[in-house]
Amino acid sequence: MALARTAPLREEIERLFPERPFDVEFWDGSALPSTESDAPDSASMQKSGRGGPAFIVKSPKAVAHALLAPGQLGLGRAYASGDLVVSDLDQVMRLLDDWEPPPLETTDKLKLAGAAARAVGLTVPPRPPAAELKPRGRRHTPARDRRAVRHHYDVSNDFFALFLDQSMTYSCAIFSRGASTLEEAQVAKNELVCTKLALKEGDRVLDIGSGWGAFAIHAAKEHGTHVTGITLSEPQAAGATERARAAGVEDLVEFRVQDYRELRGERFDALASIGMVEHVGEEQIDVYARQLASLIEPGGRLLNHGIARLRHSDPAAGAFSERYVFPDADPLHLSRISLALERAGFQPNHVEDFREDYAETLRHWARRLDDNLDEATRIAGPERVRVWRLYLRAARNGFETGFTSVYQVLADRA
Repeated sequence: MALARTAPLREEIERLFPERPFDVEFWDGSALPSTESDAPDSASMQKSGRGGPAFIVKSPKAVAHALLAPGQLGLGRAYASGDLVVSDLDQVMRLLDDWEPPPLETTDKLKLAGAAARAVGLTVPPRPPAAELKPRGRRHTPARDRRAVRHHYDVSNDFFALFLDQSMTYSCAIFSRGASTLEEAQVAKNELVCTKLALKEGDRVLDIGSGWGAFAIHAAKEHGTHVTGITLSEPQAAGATERARAAGVEDLVEFRVQDYRELRGERFDALASIGMVEHVGEEQIDVYARQLASLIEPGGRLLNHGIARLRHSDPAAGAFSERYVFPDADPLHLSRISLALERAGFQPNHVEDFREDYAETLRHWARRLDDNLDEATRIAGPERVRVWRLYLRAARNGFETGFTSVYQVLADRA
């Protein structure tokens, strides 16, 4: 009797997707095997490595999520809640790149939805997972930005320490300068920023989006600069302050919980913005550039390091990232960022791409998180861990496939 409930759904999937490089297993024990494997059952497929990933629908709630929010958001909710399990996230990434599902007519979509509704049989819709955030109010106001950023960064300092390097640097490491470990690559990145900014002892430096203080501490310790770091995350600022004290540079470094738009009446010799511009958005990119220009002495230098979209035909971040990973994050195109800087009075004089470096960085982070899954789950809970495991791989895939890159733009203040 239970199998009969999912039978219409299985029949519709078989009809609409006659070629399926993946398995689907349902909560009632029924399954749809991959059409690209000769293995007799899904267990054999997973063991042999053929047939692509297995999608295990553990509960009718997974289908309900997909019905209530068709597309990426519904599937993301099912995955984050644990009602949808995948056998191999890396295989899923390859599937997304290689498999082109056939287009569906409106009538086919309605038939599929009807079969799914009959299979679910739920009277009470499932609630979105607790890890989801839907920011409210006008985009990219200081208050909304603060809420969005804290949703991502305030999980726990201990959680991030499980997969970041010892310096707690949460941005692209530079492997292409000869580094062989993540630690070496992050030191190389921080030193590269210092070199490009031509930092010298006594310089006043503003670190915008200072995170856990890795760049600020490096600049102070290795170059004798005075660094002010700003972040919207209180745990980050507290952790950075403690790390500066442990490094012996607490007299050279200050960390504040402050929005970049709140800085007034201060001037700096150099500005470093590392991994922050992605959170600014189209609505505020010109404000951001003008604000940076107002904070730097004439002839001073800016190093803007951030993720950018590559293809103008691609949309911005998808629904899963918007709700679960980086709410309101909006990687702009390099041309738009450069235009804003030029309008504000900066003269860009050097641009460098580190797309492959970021892909390698994300490989390290994903592997380190997987090596610490039990502790990560204890600290952050299973929903967050599922989100992060998928996010790290999806981000890596974006760099590998040419959806995104990361650029360092060096500019002078006229």
